[in-house]
Amino acid sequence: MNFKRLLLALLLFPCAVFAQDPGYSQFFANPLHLNPAFAGTTELPRMVVNYRNQWPQKGNSFTTYALSYDFLLTKRNAGIGFQAYHDREPNNIITTSSATFAYSYHLQLGLESFLTLGLNAGFVRKQFDTNGLIFPSEIDQLSGVISGSDLANLYEGNKTYPDFAIGAVGQHREVFWGASLYHLTTPDESIQEGDNKGKVPMKITVHAGTRLHRFHHALLSRRFTLSPNILYQQQGSFKQLNLGIYMIEKSFLFGAWFRNNIDTRPDAIIALVGFAREKFQFGYSFDYTLSKLSNYSYGSHELSLTFLLALKVKIKSGTSFLFP
Repeated sequence: MNFKRLLLALLLFPCAVFAQDPGYSQFFANPLHLNPAFAGTTELPRMVVNYRNQWPQKGNSFTTYALSYDFLLTKRNAGIGFQAYHDREPNNIITTSSATFAYSYHLQLGLESFLTLGLNAGFVRKQFDTNGLIFPSEIDQLSGVISGSDLANLYEGNKTYPDFAIGAVGQHREVFWGASLYHLTTPDESIQEGDNKGKVPMKITVHAGTRLHRFHHALLSRRFTLSPNILYQQQGSFKQLNLGIYMIEKSFLFGAWFRNNIDTRPDAIIALVGFAREKFQFGYSFDYTLSKLSNYSYGSHELSLTFLLALKVKIKSGTSFLFP
């Protein structure tokens, strides 16, 4: 079944289909996409570039690009962030672009406890290439002959709408956690007039982790860090649970994750390698598909680049975060 026929099948059975956000395996390497409260949680201004190529088969894949920038307003205990992303589905039939602004406020709850609250607002533009698509009303139910056109009631193949999110992240010593809620107003992204099933469902995310320091017991003892993490996401009827661990040793980062789509079956195993210097971090991850989609998907590739910019600023003791 080619992709355009698949879209036709989805149009024929709209009650079973709901919009779903693009997801990243390196979710901590795309902080503003995960939670708006991450804005300004590094001492230096931070710029992040993300690229994901999902199901790369014969060049016909789901690709997502993201660029974000955030910084800390030290005197106001606040953070400001901006993010733009572009998502392209196979054959460019559906493309999505967005630009968002994030604001966070940092609270110190104790000597080693912190809480940050975040807000996110922006615009999303979704474009549909309707050329070559066949709609149910164009098919003669008796003969199966395709005739006519049913595009008169479409919004010129594109839709722009505002979008909002809230979030919170906290830390106590080496333990950190967070929660976010995206698409607060469940915006309508349908391009068909009178369609009541085109609303984007809210996306709920809960995440938590910690850092455990260990030493190599060898001739030259070296310190390394283990960081187990858990992430749960739900959007509409879709539910996902990620369990994994990072290992950080000097400038190198390694990680392994198991992703499970609840109520269906195990989805993927994720392997991550990375390299970091004082103001630069690079990460590469590969998703190995466990489900029957492996015959089609050929896994997923993801890259992330993080830059810490400018000279180091002087901040209050204890206001930095320890997120991976």
